[in-house]
Amino acid sequence: MSLPNFSSKTVMAALLFHKLRKHFRCLPVRHIQLSKILWHSCLTDKRVSTPTVLGCMAYWRQIFEENDIPEPQHSAEYIIAHVLRIKTFQSMRSEQIFWPVSADQKDRIWQLCKKRLQRMPIQYVIEEWDFRELTLKMKPPVFIPRPETEELVNLVLEEFSQSSYPGKNPTSIFLEVGCGSGALSISLLHSLPQSHAVAIDKSVDAIKLSLENAERLNVHTRAEILQLDILTDAEELLLLLTQKYGLLDFIISNPPYVFQEDFIHLAAEILNYEDHGALNGGYDGMQVIKAILCLAPHVLKDYGKIFLEVDPRHPDMIQEWLQVQPSLGLDYIATIQDFCGKPRFCVLQKSMQM
Repeated sequence: MSLPNFSSKTVMAALLFHKLRKHFRCLPVRHIQLSKILWHSCLTDKRVSTPTVLGCMAYWRQIFEENDIPEPQHSAEYIIAHVLRIKTFQSMRSEQIFWPVSADQKDRIWQLCKKRLQRMPIQYVIEEWDFRELTLKMKPPVFIPRPETEELVNLVLEEFSQSSYPGKNPTSIFLEVGCGSGALSISLLHSLPQSHAVAIDKSVDAIKLSLENAERLNVHTRAEILQLDILTDAEELLLLLTQKYGLLDFIISNPPYVFQEDFIHLAAEILNYEDHGALNGGYDGMQVIKAILCLAPHVLKDYGKIFLEVDPRHPDMIQEWLQVQPSLGLDYIATIQDFCGKPRFCVLQKSMQM
C-alpha cells in the first residue's frame, strides 16, 4: 500500500481543517463537506513523496471507513498519536501534522491499525486509556472502563466532600466489587490520599492488571487486590473484611449488569475481546447487584453507602426488590442520571442498627 501525498493547496486546506475541526467535532465526519473535500484531496494528490502524519491519518481513516470500523477518524488519530508519543492528535501543534513519518513509525502504525481492522477495541490496540486524570494500562480481556464510570467516581467524591455525610472519614476504607483494570479504586485512592481500598475480581487477568496499574500509579500500598468471586466467595470475603478491616465506609461497583437477552446484541469489539464475565449480569442483569446488596449490611458501618453503576432499567427493579427484602436494612437514597440523561447510578445506604 502506498501512502497519500500532498500538494501545497492540500497542505493549506489541511491546516485550515485542523484548526477548525474542534468546532464541528461533535458531528460525524461524513456529514461535513469540508472534510470530504480534504480527505479526497489527501488521497488523490501524488506530487509529494514523503508521507506525513496527516497523510497517514487520512489514509487509515478511509480504510477504517471502507471496512465499517466504528469511529474511523478517532481510531486513526489515537493510533497515530500513540505511535508518535503525543498525548492526543488534537494536542498537536498545527505544523506537527505535516511532519514526515519515519519507516519505523509507519510500520508501527500499520501493525496497530491492522489490529483495529480486526475490531480490537482501540484501548487494547494502544494498550492504555485515560480515566479521569490517570492513564491506565489496558490488556485484553480485562473490562475497559467507560466514560460513564468516571461519573461514578465523581459522585462518590461529591458525597464524600459533604460535611453532612455521616460516613465522611479521611481515612476511610471501601470495597470495590469487580475491579477490572482498577480504574475505580485507583482513581479514588488518588483523590483520597488517606483512604484504603479492598478490590476484588474473579478474573486472574483483571487482578494482575489492577496490581500493575496500582503499582505504576503508586497507590499499591493502600490497596488490597484479591481474586474473589462475590457469588461464590462471599463468606471468605466477609471473614476477611470483618477480621482485618472492621466495618467499611462505603462500597462501590460497576458490576456485570447486561441482561442475558441483550448480550448477543453487543458490538463486535465487546463480544470478541472483552471478558464476558465482566458484562453478563444474568437473565435480569441483577445477579451480582443482588449479591452486593446482600453482603452490604454485614460489612458497612451505620449509614455506610453503596454506589452502583447499572442498566437504566435497574433503579426501579432494585427498589422493587428491596421492598421484599426488609431484613437487609438498606434504604434506597437516589437515582442519578449519566451525561446522556439515562438513570445510570444508584445510591443506597445502610440504616442505623438499633
